[in-house]
Amino acid sequence: MKSINVAIADDQVLFRKGMISIVNSFEKIQIILEVDNGKALLEAIEMSETKPDVILLDLSMPELNGVDTTKILHQKYPEIKIIILSVYGEDRFVTHLMELGVNAYLFKNVEPTEVEKAIWAVVEKDFYFNEAFLGAMKNRLTGKKPRLLIQDDIPSTLTQRELDVLDLICKQHTAQEIADKLFISVRTVDGHRTNLLEKTGMRNTAGLVVFSIKNNLLDPSTLL
Repeated sequence: MKSINVAIADDQVLFRKGMISIVNSFEKIQIILEVDNGKALLEAIEMSETKPDVILLDLSMPELNGVDTTKILHQKYPEIKIIILSVYGEDRFVTHLMELGVNAYLFKNVEPTEVEKAIWAVVEKDFYFNEAFLGAMKNRLTGKKPRLLIQDDIPSTLTQRELDVLDLICKQHTAQEIADKLFISVRTVDGHRTNLLEKTGMRNTAGLVVFSIKNNLLDPSTLL
């Protein structure tokens, strides 16, 4: 398997340099770009012949913050995976970022092994959820839910096969594994995934998992 190219954007120099040292110590993972704000990140990616596979992105940065940078990255480079690194842990904030389409959300005090695990997970399976995120989702679901209008009841528009594929996606199976389990082709799995994204309005697999949890199609505890 080829090496994973990573970019990091964080305005805290000591933290950024420390993360670079840590990430470069991982097997087959290397930092290829480092910047201190979102604007510089976008410029560096545009100028670089080798695009990063994954971006470690801080939220609070000058020039262009992590949220606005995420939105632009999705438009220009939808294939790049985004891992948010943040000190903010409010449930509403965490779930909002996941709904925006980031592939993982890590607090800055996590162990280096979890960073490595998250990088591999977003590349191989498109998302990585840890206990902190799942706890935030559970806490959000304990609040009062708004009454759904008929036109908002998206789960009712999903076919049984789409629900089957969605369930296996949420359980972190690859497209090939889903195809094998359902006795269909990988191309058919990809077609169902595309339909799921269109119907739910989600940006990526991480968004599909958030959608499933919010609509009681998935118990967050089963992901641990």
